Amino acid sequence: MDSRPEASPEVSLRLPALTIFLSAFLLFEVQPLVGKLVLPWFGGSAGVWTICLLFFQLLLLGGYLYAHTLVRHLSHRRQVLVHGTLLLLAAACLPLRLHPGFRPTGSEQPLGHLLGLLAVTVGLPYFLLATTGPLVQAWVARQGQVPYRLFALSNLASMLALLAYPVAVEPFLPLRVQAWTWSLGFLAFAALVFALARRNARTLVRDHVEVPPPAPAAGRQLSWILLAALPSVLLMAVTSHLSTNVAPIPFLWVVPLALYLLSFILCFDSERWYRRGLFLSLLPLCLAGMALLLLPDFRRGAVRWQVLAFNAGLFVACMTAHGELARLKPHPRHLTGFYLRLSLGGALGGLFVAVAAPHLFRSYLELPLALAAFALLALVSVIRDRRGMKPWPWRVAVFGFGLLTGGLLGHTILTDLAEQREAVDRGRNFYGALRVFDDRAHTWRSLAHGTILHGAQFLDPARARLPLTYYSPDSGVGLAIASLPPRPRRLGVVGLGAGSLAVYGRPGDLVRFYEINPLVETFARRDFTFLRDCPGRVEVVLGDARLSLDREPPEAYDLLAIDAFSSDAIPVHLLTREAFALYLRHLAPGGFLAVHISNRYLDLKPVVQAAALRYGLATRLVDTDGDDEDGIYGSTWIVLARSEAAFATAPFTGSEDADPLRVEPLVWRDDFSNLFRILK
Repeated sequence: MDSRPEASPEVSLRLPALTIFLSAFLLFEVQPLVGKLVLPWFGGSAGVWTICLLFFQLLLLGGYLYAHTLVRHLSHRRQVLVHGTLLLLAAACLPLRLHPGFRPTGSEQPLGHLLGLLAVTVGLPYFLLATTGPLVQAWVARQGQVPYRLFALSNLASMLALLAYPVAVEPFLPLRVQAWTWSLGFLAFAALVFALARRNARTLVRDHVEVPPPAPAAGRQLSWILLAALPSVLLMAVTSHLSTNVAPIPFLWVVPLALYLLSFILCFDSERWYRRGLFLSLLPLCLAGMALLLLPDFRRGAVRWQVLAFNAGLFVACMTAHGELARLKPHPRHLTGFYLRLSLGGALGGLFVAVAAPHLFRSYLELPLALAAFALLALVSVIRDRRGMKPWPWRVAVFGFGLLTGGLLGHTILTDLAEQREAVDRGRNFYGALRVFDDRAHTWRSLAHGTILHGAQFLDPARARLPLTYYSPDSGVGLAIASLPPRPRRLGVVGLGAGSLAVYGRPGDLVRFYEINPLVETFARRDFTFLRDCPGRVEVVLGDARLSLDREPPEAYDLLAIDAFSSDAIPVHLLTREAFALYLRHLAPGGFLAVHISNRYLDLKPVVQAAALRYGLATRLVDTDGDDEDGIYGSTWIVLARSEAAFATAPFTGSEDADPLRVEPLVWRDDFSNLFRILK
């Protein structure tokens, strides 16, 4: 008989709790850190972030599978030996840094190249952090304790890391310092794991005489996967909808993810948080409300109410799914298999939204389909478990959720057909969904990505070469082009849109556009005439503009316009000090650099001012008003030149809207940027 005393629960859970908390915190801190590290090499498209997120989801799934296999087939001593060896190898990979052998040259496929770089940079450390939750909880369970509250603790740490990065880390620390700090945190985590393993070897409860509980049925295991997959799909779909179709507000993505994690925290902390009757009653109201807000007439409502409604609906849906998931959790002996299927469900949800949906749908159909799937989930949950419900309320609930499921599916089909009829053209790919539409009077045609317009053109052939939206003759880019000498000119434009700036091309001119999204070029050529009507030579270079410019010899552009927008702002990597150095390499001695900074939420003037001061550039801020009847929008451009003499021409001297830029500078580099300080 083993007479060694067991540690009390209060004492024994402190070290496991600290280990799990630190691992989850590091797990969520490294994702934005590594994402920012690779931007200068792979560009700032949404595709880069999607590949990073997919990589982390798949690695998380691999970590859970590893923990499940380790616990099932190895003794505690051998688990420590294998895991400890991998921890030492991971420590040898630190500090985090990009391997120069993976720097892209332009000829390779970005998907495989980026995945390889991520694997070399952070693969093993992230993989081991991902194993910590299920592995340590399995060790705790072998000591005779119920460890599921530690899962709530790990989600709390994830949420704190999520909130801390944009507020307390990114604004103050360069990426180099972030990488070193994170690496030291990983070494502290490894020390905690070794300390925990050593303590467990002394206090492990002998459990070989205990009759093992039966394995959960296949149907229950499938339920775990579905209950994890649906909230993952809804989270990503709601986030995409809010940031694309409602308001491209910086950091808006943080709120849905925080609510998603909060639902995990509450549901696995205690049974008292998930009141089944309450949330199953609120769910149909929230699903119907979100579906209603997807209709075109309701989509134009106040932004704050839409953001509130979708986030509230997401929280109720996640509480319902995760609450049902917590009710189905197995005996702690099977917890690694439980977490493995949760991770599988989350990864499948991410793969559906990030990979499958852009190929299957021409618009964001995953959101209404997710709403219908949640209604079906509630229907199945009520049918499967009617405990505490009387016959009539149970029948009413079954009928109601069945009716709601059918209604939401019908709503999805009818809404998609209506949008298809209203759009002149539409499509979707890796970079998002685009739509071409005419105004109600059929006066002009516009290209839109969500709520952001990327150019418009008069439908009347006699007026088709007039510049609209942000590119009027009195805009900053219009004044810069008018100031160029009459000889043949070389015009470079980062961001194609509808091709609006091609209207300024003259015979003998070169107008070269840099565009990352091939679908944009397809629509610009198929639905607009700017490119084919330009009397000059027009070229479109596909790929991230910064990478393309980096590969090209100096182009001596008379004008280089930076007009690439991701959501409602220029991607960060196009505004760093290193980016401006690249632009100046391609600018002719008397040329202009025009940066489009129109934005509802960010004030980018300090960032451009810092670059101007660094390279000794003269500036003009050109802020113009719009004229809706003529299709002219208010715009803000900053025009830069190598000397003040460049602005001594009539277009600038005669403009009341052009003034020297006078603001406090804010330096952005490839390894440091701060969005919080430029929020309006």
